[in-house]
Amino acid sequence: MFALQRFLTCAALLPALALAQQPAAPVPHPIFPHGDATPLGSRIAALLADPAVARAHWGIAVTSIDGTPIYGFNEGQFFRPASNAKLFTTAVAMALLGPKSTVQTELVANGEVGLEQHPWGEDGVLHGYLALVGNGDGNFGSDRTFPYHAASPGQPPPRTVPALQAFDDMAATLAAHGVRRVTGGLSAEDTAWPYDPLPDTWGLDDVLWGYGAPVSALTVNDNEVKLTVTPAAEPGKPATVAFDPAVPYYHLDRDLGWVGTVAAGATASVVVRREPGSHSVSVTGTVAVGKPDVEELAIDDPAEYAALALKAALARHGILVEGQVTGRHNHNLPPNDHFLAESREPLVTSRGPLPVLSEPPTSVTFCSNACETLVTVKSPALAEDIAVTLKESQNLHAELLLRRLGWSWGGKPGQAGDTIGTSAQGARVERQWLINAGLDGNDFVFYDGSGLSSHDLVTPRATAQLLAFAATQPWFAQWKPALPLGGIDGTLEHRFTDPPLKGHVFAKTGTLGESRALAGYLDCASGRQVIFSIMADTHSPLGPADRAVMDKIVAAIAAGQ
Repeated sequence: MFALQRFLTCAALLPALALAQQPAAPVPHPIFPHGDATPLGSRIAALLADPAVARAHWGIAVTSIDGTPIYGFNEGQFFRPASNAKLFTTAVAMALLGPKSTVQTELVANGEVGLEQHPWGEDGVLHGYLALVGNGDGNFGSDRTFPYHAASPGQPPPRTVPALQAFDDMAATLAAHGVRRVTGGLSAEDTAWPYDPLPDTWGLDDVLWGYGAPVSALTVNDNEVKLTVTPAAEPGKPATVAFDPAVPYYHLDRDLGWVGTVAAGATASVVVRREPGSHSVSVTGTVAVGKPDVEELAIDDPAEYAALALKAALARHGILVEGQVTGRHNHNLPPNDHFLAESREPLVTSRGPLPVLSEPPTSVTFCSNACETLVTVKSPALAEDIAVTLKESQNLHAELLLRRLGWSWGGKPGQAGDTIGTSAQGARVERQWLINAGLDGNDFVFYDGSGLSSHDLVTPRATAQLLAFAATQPWFAQWKPALPLGGIDGTLEHRFTDPPLKGHVFAKTGTLGESRALAGYLDCASGRQVIFSIMADTHSPLGPADRAVMDKIVAAIAAGQ
């Protein structure tokens, strides 16, 4: 068995980390006007008095673009931010990694290699092994096109390349250089940072699905596969089930049930089950004629999946891989890791309070013999990926950003390079940057980067403060357009679809159980732009009344400011 050892050059950035011993002084908070004494307050009070939403816990903060308070309601109380957490993660990533930051996925050979001088010898054999090495590119192997453009209203996002095309491109490159056989096997390396695929505070019912896909330095096609259930042409006949892409990873367990076809327009329901760690998927239920059911399933082990996908691509290009084909992880998690305590440790670098990286960190691979990088795939610029993360509310990409922050800026004095890059270290970096930006460290608690954790907490005033600070930063011109635009794209495509709000609400949505959030920038009737953060917890699960009232609050703000 071969193994790749990792060394992160970003460790050179961390020799003089100093931990402050005393907590920061309390942050004075601006005073928000409350109550219904103003026209805006009166209108919001009437909306929140609706019996359909009155029992929910509401929080609201409205400020001018420079952060001057305009209106507040429970603005200093905690709420679950849901995907509003992505506002914080992406802002910190823009500041500390830089909008132009990229990472690379590499195909490395360990053995007797020399493309230029000796192109694989006369027999086309690599006497060694291949390793696919990931460094946190969330878009590797996906079918997205870049520069990223969100879908037009009512249309799916533009796709011009097949999923996993990157694997075929790599295989084609090797075949063009005469490679016909690899004797030492193939590994897919998810080792750039410690393997911590699922935050402890995520719900078990989330991790089956694509939106709860495991986090890995080697990510493939968003670490998800599509399961499509296609009905038969007539009722009573069995439906067909297929995985896309067709990588031999998951298999259908037909002994646990099947899916039948019912008449067009009839009620249908598909149930998908998979045990953690299992590659066996059972699908039961019914699907209606003419209406296929498409589910997005999380890939349980992305590195293993990547190894199988690469082997299949190589075979399509006439390259035989002998030996073990496997995924590998870095299991060197820090001992006795306590997420909350570690993420709250103050962080100061030798160069000041977390400046922007002039160059992103890269990984250097050391093999047992001479190594050669055969193919390099560069990620889209970070600003492009943040557009994906915010427009689509992509959980996995937000989690990758959090770990890249820990990889670039985390760590402790004397800590080995291969123990940085954990989610706790990413949260630590994020927290320190937010405090440095003027936010009260007691106004937020983040256990992840995406907001899928029900343990995340934040106040509306902290969200408004973040938005106000972001508006002063050089990267704001790229970050603001990455937010969903009301009535136009992303998760706001079907909200604010009529004038005067259509095209004038730049905001991030958030939905998690009975929690909902909306925060961003709003163009008002007066021509003034304001900031708003609206959060609702423990709303009724019986309908979308809370969302309707939330949108009416936005309309009231726009009309009155």
